This record gives sequence, C-alpha cells and structure tokens, in this order.
Amino acid sequence: MSDSTALPQRLLARLLRPSTLAFFREGRADGVAWGELLHGYVYARWPYLYIGVATGRRKWAAILLSPLLLLLLRHRPLKPGKTGRPGFADSYHGKALPLEEATRLVTVNRSVELRGQEQVIPYALARDIVLKNPERIALLDCPCRAMSETPCLPMDVCLIVGEPFASFILEHNPERSRAITPEEAVRILKEEDARGHVHHAFFKDAMLGRFYAICNCCACCCGAMRAQAHGIPMLCSSGYLCRVDADACVGCGQCLKSCQFKAMRVRDGVCKVNVKRCMGCGVCVGHCAKSALSLEPAPEKGAPLEVQKILENA
Repeated sequence: MSDSTALPQRLLARLLRPSTLAFFREGRADGVAWGELLHGYVYARWPYLYIGVATGRRKWAAILLSPLLLLLLRHRPLKPGKTGRPGFADSYHGKALPLEEATRLVTVNRSVELRGQEQVIPYALARDIVLKNPERIALLDCPCRAMSETPCLPMDVCLIVGEPFASFILEHNPERSRAITPEEAVRILKEEDARGHVHHAFFKDAMLGRFYAICNCCACCCGAMRAQAHGIPMLCSSGYLCRVDADACVGCGQCLKSCQFKAMRVRDGVCKVNVKRCMGCGVCVGHCAKSALSLEPAPEKGAPLEVQKILENA
C-alpha cells in the first residue's frame, strides 16, 4: 500500500469509530453501493430521528430532512408495482416469527450465510440471512415506542443480532442500548410474547441487504404494523396460519384481544380466523385458555423462517 493511499485511510480511521469502519468495510466487501451504506449509517446512527421522520411523528424534522431522505430513497418509488421497480416495502420489511423460531434465531450459535431466500422472504430486496457472531446481541430501546406519545412498555425490546450491527448500535447509542446474552434475549422474547406482542425479523437494504434485528411489535406503536394496516405491505406471514379446534373452542373471545392483526372474530359461539389477515405469529395460541388454537403450515403464505431446517437443507 502506497503512502498516498495509507495516509487517507489512517486519517479516516481516526475520524470514524471502529464499528463504523467495520460496517462500511463489510458493506463494500459485499458490493453494497456507497449511497446505501450512507443510508444505513444514518438509519443506525440516528434511529429515533429516522423513525420519527419516516412515521410522521417528527414533522419539523421531516420538513428539514426531507431533501436528504429523498436523496437516500431516490432510486425506488414509495408504492410498489407501478414502475416495475422494487417498492419501498421491498427495502425495509419484517417477517412474523412464532416464539419458537424467534428463540432459535437468537440462539443459533454459529455463523450463517443464506443469500436470496425468495421463498422465505418474498421481497425484491433485503432478503439475505447472514449472521456473523450471532451471539453478539444488543438490546435497544424501541424507536417506534420512543416516538409514541403513549408508548407500550417496557421500552427496551429491540434485539440487534450479530455483527457489524450490534457493535454499531452499542457504540453509537450507548445511552439507549446494552449488550445482552442469548439467554437474556430468549427471556425478553418470552416476556414480550406473554404481553401479546409480535416477533418480527427485520430486513433492510441499507443494513447490508439482510436480517439485522428482531423487534417485538404492537399495532399501536409499530410503524411497520401501522403501515401494513394502511395497505403498505411491509410485513410478511410467518408461513403459518392459525387453526381453530371447533370442539375445544368455547367462543370466549380472549384470542380477539391478543390478535394484533385483527384476524379473529367469534361467530355462532366459535372463533373464526380471517386467513387474509392472519400472519401466523402465534401470539393468540399462547393466550387461549382452552388450547383450541394451533399453528399449521400454510404453503400459500410462503415458507417459514426456520433457521435450523434451512441450514440442514443448504
């Protein structure tokens, strides 16, 4: 390496934090464009401001930063399908996970590199499952809840999984994050499941085009769930559907209260499932006192994100 090349790199290393350098180096090694890397840096460096602007909960910031956001998002339309190019949801989206699969994802304990999982992640962009140092997990205060006027609690429920993402969040947002063990991540997932919140594996093109976090979402705070309810397809099914054992169901309606997607109703004394709305998250299953609900594979909804089985068949 020549002195003319080494000097700028040394200066850059002094100006940038180690996690930032790791993020950019890994992104460039994967062929990620500089524009997307800058987008990812802004998103992960200032997640609360970014989410606040994206959800319209920080209107003053949206006005000031709209030129930057338009620059970062200039290459894709906000709504899919009208130009033949990927839509906004293809660049940032989540996949519902039953509790069992969410816990496996934070306890995989090995490196994973699965590219282009079209059946599992049905989006044109951001569908790689790449885990480096998956035991490295950062617990982050949920940006969506933080932006809500009446947030659900607790606040610290977002799991940033693997590198370079966990170190980036910990280094740049130390007051809002902390390192946790896989065992603590499992505990948090179980507690959020008991509260009726949905586990989503989130993917973003600017986060090196891959999985980077498990969020525990509620329909009242989550920006992605609110967008989904308004017709923007930011979430995809777990690959399962809720099934009702009509003989066991007593029509108590408890499952209606636990369903974040409003896919349940009681008719003629028995719970019915709206298969179009059901995302197969499984939250209702754990809240049925009569054990009348279960999850069953639904191939028409896509393939489940079952890391162990995917690895066995890779």
